[in-house]
Amino acid sequence: MNFLINTTAFLIAFCGMEFMAWFTHKYVMHGFLWNLHKDHHQPNHDHFFEKNDAFFLIYAIPSWLCIMLGMIYNYWYIVAFGFGIMAYGITYFLFHDILIHRRFKWFDKIKSPYLNAIRRAHAVHHVNENKEDGTCFGLLIFPYKYLKEQKERK
Repeated sequence: MNFLINTTAFLIAFCGMEFMAWFTHKYVMHGFLWNLHKDHHQPNHDHFFEKNDAFFLIYAIPSWLCIMLGMIYNYWYIVAFGFGIMAYGITYFLFHDILIHRRFKWFDKIKSPYLNAIRRAHAVHHVNENKEDGTCFGLLIFPYKYLKEQKERK
């Protein structure tokens, strides 16, 4: 029973983070903390790190607190919840920073229509270099038309 509860907590946290990331991206990053996110939308900067990287802490701190406090007080479903947040953070880093923005040149030729649709949706998001009129604020969930477009290319 504990396995089921912990697995459910992990999955709720992981899946919920997609919606939290969408909300935070649209209303916080493109809202009152635009000054931290703006450099991410400026394509020709010559530095590896961006002010936008500070958002890592917004998600890392709750994850760490869930894991730490859950372990201290033996609430393992809270630990699982913290690991779900962490797993989404790792997924976000792999997809957003490596696959999409290619901060590390690890993936050159991607054949997956889903992964290419993620890249396309994010590219559409970056068409706007300002905080208004943005689209495609999510990462793993995006409008179906981008997946359909990639499937038709094959």
